[in-house]
Amino acid sequence: MASNVKKWSAEFLGTFWLTFGGCGSAVLAAAFPEVGIGLLGVSFAFGLTVLTGAYAFGPVSGGHFNPAVSVGLAVAGRFRFAELPGYIIAQVLGAIVAAAALYFIASGKVGAQVADLATNGYGEHSPGKFNMAAALVTEVVLTAVFLLVILGSTTKKAAVGFAGMSIGLCLTLIHLISIPVTNTSVNPARSTGPALFGPAIALEQLWLFWLAPIVGAIIGAVIHKALLGDED
Repeated sequence: MASNVKKWSAEFLGTFWLTFGGCGSAVLAAAFPEVGIGLLGVSFAFGLTVLTGAYAFGPVSGGHFNPAVSVGLAVAGRFRFAELPGYIIAQVLGAIVAAAALYFIASGKVGAQVADLATNGYGEHSPGKFNMAAALVTEVVLTAVFLLVILGSTTKKAAVGFAGMSIGLCLTLIHLISIPVTNTSVNPARSTGPALFGPAIALEQLWLFWLAPIVGAIIGAVIHKALLGDED
């Protein structure tokens, strides 16, 4: 149990950092539009949280920080299905606490009216007004690619010590592509935390940001196993 608590704690902290750093860059930096970091900066912020979190907490828990990643790793045979519930609960709690902290900080500005914490959405809630089908395909495809990069970067034949960099840069690229479409999820926990403190429509649409990333992760894991098989 002690070992599990350490793993769950690492997943909690890593997902907290991903949500706080990534969403925080969008929410708090938006207060300074004249020097704002923009789409490029937010994309790098999400990538950097995963990169730094992977090296900080990866040695303890494997550095998933994402329920879809945990499911994909289990399908690929890299993670035990029995451990999924504990990891997913820790990840979701980490994201919720991060969103609560962000809401508290953002509300501390004089005259602040915090309406959104970088929630994900489609249709009228999409940054670019992309429809549900476009959002679904985007999230499935990009999560599948994310899992392929994660699994490929951590295979026995991969260069040792560089997985965190490739995974972090992959998440940066994913955000550059999909922020206009869905505000980028590929992570059900990251979507859940901010949705609890955002507009009602964010919660109404949250189902897609659980379904699509998990389906994408499974597809990515199946493709990886088909490519490498016993060589993984």
